[in-house]
Amino acid sequence: MMIKTIEELNREFLTEFDEHSSFADYVDEKSTNEIEKEPPLNKKDNFLLEENPVNHTPASGEPKESRGAERVSAAHAQPIWKDLLFLTTKIIMIMLVFVALFTFLFGLLRYGEPSMVPSIKDGDLVIYYRYTKVGYLPQDTIILEHEGQKQARRVVATAGDVVNVTDDGLLVNGALQQEPEIYQKTDRYAEGVTFPLVVPEGHVFVLGDARTDATDSRVYGPVRISDTFGKVMAIIRRRSI
Repeated sequence: MMIKTIEELNREFLTEFDEHSSFADYVDEKSTNEIEKEPPLNKKDNFLLEENPVNHTPASGEPKESRGAERVSAAHAQPIWKDLLFLTTKIIMIMLVFVALFTFLFGLLRYGEPSMVPSIKDGDLVIYYRYTKVGYLPQDTIILEHEGQKQARRVVATAGDVVNVTDDGLLVNGALQQEPEIYQKTDRYAEGVTFPLVVPEGHVFVLGDARTDATDSRVYGPVRISDTFGKVMAIIRRRSI
């Protein structure tokens, strides 16, 4: 085997390159010569190419990739009735959760009397919290029942407080109460409880915000906490069209 030196290879390259007008022509000729030198395919290779071309199409006339994608789609596809059943089940579950919440934890009341104006107006939807074991604090608005009708009233005094109504207004433990959200004076009723009074244990003293006409503890006295329905949490106001 004859081994050529680097200088000889360089001379051959320069000689061949000088015969071409540009480097691109030289590269094209070299590539063509390399392809012509490749040995022809034998029968076995031709058979494999015919059976397995690049874009091979099976006897069924469908590409393998298409058939595979169809199999995956068929595996994941579900009948529409299953989707409808799943959606219906989800809606029913959500409805059951709401029913449970507003049966055992919260309550709804469409208010229908003017004794809590302007805080609660006739037609408002009142949402109240039923858990009342912890009791109430002054200024809490609670739901109770009087003569078969549910009503909302504001707590002004709790157990042990001394309540009095004088010409000056509402006094709790001798202190005149400042109620900026109340726009009417608090007066005694001719027929009602006797003042001053002490709120018993387990009771609260309540008043309506519309002090002039409200039926409240000035009429029926302190209210037992166990007889109340809960504390008002939110009001959805109905607006006139």
